[in-house]
Amino acid sequence: MAAPTSTVDLSAALMTTPVPIGHWLAILPVAHCITLGAVLLMLRAYPRLQAWLAIPGLAALALIDAALLAKVAADGPLTMVMGRWLPPFGIAFTVDLFGALMAFTAAVAALAGGIYALADIGESGRRYGFFPLLMLLMAGVTGAFLTGDIFNLYVWFEVLLISSFGLIILGSEREQIDGALKYAVLNLIATTLFLVGVGILYAAFGTLNMADIAAKAGDLRSTAPLMTLASLFLLAFGMKAAAFPVNFWLPAAYHTPRIVVSALFAGLLTKVGIYALIRVMVMLLPVERQELSPVIALAAAATIVVGALGALAENDIRRLFGYVVISGIGNMLAGVALGGLGGISGAVFYALHSMVLMTALYLAAGEIARRGGGFSLSALGGLYRQSGGFTALSLVLFLAACGLPPFSGFWPKVILVKASLDLGAWWLAASILLGGFLTTIAFGRLFLFAYWRPAPIAPTPITLRPPGVRWRTGLPLAALTALVVGFGILPEQLLALSQSAAAGLADPQAYLRSVFPEGRAP
Repeated sequence: MAAPTSTVDLSAALMTTPVPIGHWLAILPVAHCITLGAVLLMLRAYPRLQAWLAIPGLAALALIDAALLAKVAADGPLTMVMGRWLPPFGIAFTVDLFGALMAFTAAVAALAGGIYALADIGESGRRYGFFPLLMLLMAGVTGAFLTGDIFNLYVWFEVLLISSFGLIILGSEREQIDGALKYAVLNLIATTLFLVGVGILYAAFGTLNMADIAAKAGDLRSTAPLMTLASLFLLAFGMKAAAFPVNFWLPAAYHTPRIVVSALFAGLLTKVGIYALIRVMVMLLPVERQELSPVIALAAAATIVVGALGALAENDIRRLFGYVVISGIGNMLAGVALGGLGGISGAVFYALHSMVLMTALYLAAGEIARRGGGFSLSALGGLYRQSGGFTALSLVLFLAACGLPPFSGFWPKVILVKASLDLGAWWLAASILLGGFLTTIAFGRLFLFAYWRPAPIAPTPITLRPPGVRWRTGLPLAALTALVVGFGILPEQLLALSQSAAAGLADPQAYLRSVFPEGRAP
């Protein structure tokens, strides 16, 4: 493997100027998650205390990410270099608007999941490490969103995968072990492909810093195997995101753990794969993305339709929602295939919407099971008579998942359909609309069976929850639903942020200047 090369003088590589205080925000979310995870692990013998430390910790993470997002939106990308060594020699955390948006949205979803876990995870699950594993999962997710080094993107993938393995088998039931095995095998294959791609990339570029790679790609395009690299990354990240035809592991795994774990997985993990795909294909390898766009578009259309058809065929609500996750991944892939400001902003908007929505849908599935006695559609019924408020809340989430107005799922689909038609890709626009139509039928079937029809058997009386449990399940579900409604009715701010994030990916000059200040450019 070739030794690393750079036009940056080694004598200038060690920074002598102090790091601005604001730049510490770039690493503070990850440091916070790792530190709190270690503290919670040491409190394993005190499950009650562990839980009540984790929730303020997750709230603090959301506040830190909000401050980071505000700074990046106001001042542009910022970089924090580890060990004061300038890139490409040192490891850098570089945060642009895209990464900051994803990190903040992930923190909000994790906070909602953590509150719900107070009711969903018992003392045994806490002793086995639910909250420490959740904080380490957030360290991996947040690190992936904020890193500016592609090898460290692989490292953060490993962190989130290890913690997710622990979460998926929490309870050690046979079904969980089976789901974890499928989840592990496919993700380890994807990770291996990713690592192979990183090795080839390092041999070709002599650097692993994303800004350095983006700056050098044009000069090396005639000699480096960039199309091979793009294909490897597309396959690896496609597997992690559960895109067709490597999507079968998701519905086989996401229905097996505790419902709050399923909610966090559906909201966060596949979006890390989409984030990595957008970051690499749009910012680092834009020419190769353009050449592979027909393949990506075909995979996107197939993912949308297969996911929607799978949702139609399912009787288990958790597996039905798993196919809805897959269909949504297809919409994001369509944005990657389309490229341009419209396609990428639509993919970013959809990813943010999906992180909130899918977390809320799985939390709603937990309430459906509690009220109806299980997850099987054939055994459910009469939920409307039990609670009109919960029925209305569920209906909002269902309509948002279908992409119907006036909820948040409507706007990214409009953007993607318009971008498809502008490029003459009518068949891709048709697949997005067909997926929405089939998803509407699937959710209509769910609503009619579980809510509208009378219960097939005499309903079992609901066991009264202990005092204080109601807010632990109702508050996070209501808050996430409020976000879905709010960004549907008032989408301008999120749309503007998504467009700015897409513009920063398409033209990464501000990102490069953050990593290589004037006078130190590679």
